[in-house]
Amino acid sequence: MTKPLDVSPGPNQPPPPPLIAVDRAVAELRRGAVVAVRGTDSRVAYALAAEAATADSLAHLTTLAGTRPCLILSNRRAAVLGHDVAAPAARVDLPAGIDPLTVAWLADPVARDVPQPDLSTLTMQPVAAGSVPAASVALAKLARLLPATLVAVPTAGALLLSGVVVVDVAAIEEYQQTAARSLRKVSEARVPLVDAENARIVAFRPADGGIEHLAIIIGEPDTAQPVLARLHSECFTGDLLGSLRCDCGDQLRGAIAEIAQAGAGILLYLSQEGRGIGLVNKLRAYQLQDDGLDTLDANLQLGFDDDERIYLPAAQMLRLLGVERVRLLTNNPLKVEALAAHGVVVAERVPHVFPANDHNQGYLRTKATKGGHLF
Repeated sequence: MTKPLDVSPGPNQPPPPPLIAVDRAVAELRRGAVVAVRGTDSRVAYALAAEAATADSLAHLTTLAGTRPCLILSNRRAAVLGHDVAAPAARVDLPAGIDPLTVAWLADPVARDVPQPDLSTLTMQPVAAGSVPAASVALAKLARLLPATLVAVPTAGALLLSGVVVVDVAAIEEYQQTAARSLRKVSEARVPLVDAENARIVAFRPADGGIEHLAIIIGEPDTAQPVLARLHSECFTGDLLGSLRCDCGDQLRGAIAEIAQAGAGILLYLSQEGRGIGLVNKLRAYQLQDDGLDTLDANLQLGFDDDERIYLPAAQMLRLLGVERVRLLTNNPLKVEALAAHGVVVAERVPHVFPANDHNQGYLRTKATKGGHLF
């Protein structure tokens, strides 16, 4: 018999630190398991990533809660489906209930091989900020999954079962900021580069053991002066494979060469693939772009904001390196504003422009016209 678990930990069983709780919940969602999200009133609800919806997982979720689950979508995805909600998320109501095919069609715009549900009976209700359902969608984003979840509220008096990871709404909402502030240097090594032989790489890791961010330090930057710096979000396809769909590879290698030519500087390599949505979702966005959407609209179709990145990690890394002022290599004014908001003085914006090719002209045009980039 499964042992019930009191969600209020005893004196000898303190709750895991918030960062660890979120990290564990992210891992559970990614492997298709159910997690329990606890609100400020200590009430919990079970949550499952929409990507993990199968007949078996829905049945398991229903059995755990004793109630039928509902689908929660981000407000961006709800708007794509024709329902503007003045809230961070929306609850989908369908009289016929939720089944895996319906979940796939509503949550995933590239799920083209499933039948369209009867949208005439579909209604959506706003989900308040700070609520358990809204936090479950935020957790799915942290897991780099589609921003959609299935949530079931246990019947009155039901006990949470042991083995289910419990995470608080507040921990989810504060995770990115808390993780960024917890970054610490964990290793450093000299790594001669093709265009910058006098270079070393410093790795920074958050307290929960999450994915590292890297600093490529070229030469010996004089921190008494504004340091030439570049914030570069990782791009597997562009940086490593040389994809022509973007200009990321050109920007990475060009920044390293320019900093080396200047004598010294820092490139921060941030683990924020696909503007923060992750590689798998970026590939989904590429599918939508192949159907005619631009790079920003593709993110919105998936249910994300057009840019999910944060820049507190970059500011924290610079502080740990003793850098308070930078000359920032960027075409994106938002990066300038973001660093300034986190206490780093941007003494100068240094343009960082490279020629377009036949494959990325539309991408660059969208960055300029919709993203405000300066070319």
